[in-house]
Amino acid sequence: MFRMGIDLGGTKMEGVVLDGPKELFRKRVHTEQEGGYRHILNRVGALCGELAARIDHRPHTLGIGTPGAISPRTGLMKNSNTVCLNGQPLKADLEALLRRSIEVRNDANCFALAEALHGAGAGKAMVFGVILGTGCGGGIIHHGRLIVGRQAIAGEWGHMSMDPEGPSCYCGRRGCVETYISGAGAEARYAEMFGYRKTFNPDIS
Repeated sequence: MFRMGIDLGGTKMEGVVLDGPKELFRKRVHTEQEGGYRHILNRVGALCGELAARIDHRPHTLGIGTPGAISPRTGLMKNSNTVCLNGQPLKADLEALLRRSIEVRNDANCFALAEALHGAGAGKAMVFGVILGTGCGGGIIHHGRLIVGRQAIAGEWGHMSMDPEGPSCYCGRRGCVETYISGAGAEARYAEMFGYRKTFNPDIS
C-alpha cells in the first residue's frame, strides 16, 4: 500500500508519497497561517488531493506531523507555535474534510522516532531528537518506543524558561528557549541587535 505524509509546519507544509522506501513525489508549499485555521485546513486538503492524484487515488495511508500536540483529555490541539491551531479539533476536522481516517502526531516525535528506527539513532537504547524551525521541539525514544507522557508533551523543551525577564513568548511565559533559537526567535533577536530584520527560517530552503 502507498503511504502519504504531510509535515505541517508554521511556515511551510511538505507532502510526500512513498511506495515502500521509494519516494514517488514530493511538494512543498507555504502554510499561510496568517489566513487562519480554516485556511490551513483547506491548504492541507488541497495538498492531500494533489498527492493522492499522483497515485490515481489508489489505497494509501495518511499521516500528518504538526507542531504542538493533541490533548489526551480534550482531543484539541495545544502548545502549537501555529497558534491558530490551538484549541481546535484538528484531527476530527481534517478527517471530516478528507472523509477518511488519518494519523496526526507531533512533528518532533515523528522525527525522533524515524531517526531512532531508521537513522542516526538506530540501535541506541535512548534517543533524543531535536527540531529547529519556526519553533523548536523534541522527542524521546526509549528502546524503540516513543515516550509521550501523560500530557502528550514529553520532550518538548522549547518552553523551558531560560530567563524570566526575557522576551515574551506566545505561550504566556518569558525567556523560553524557543524565543532565542527557533527561526522566529533568531529573527527577532537579530532585529534587536542590528535594527532590521533578517529571515532565519529553517522551514524554507
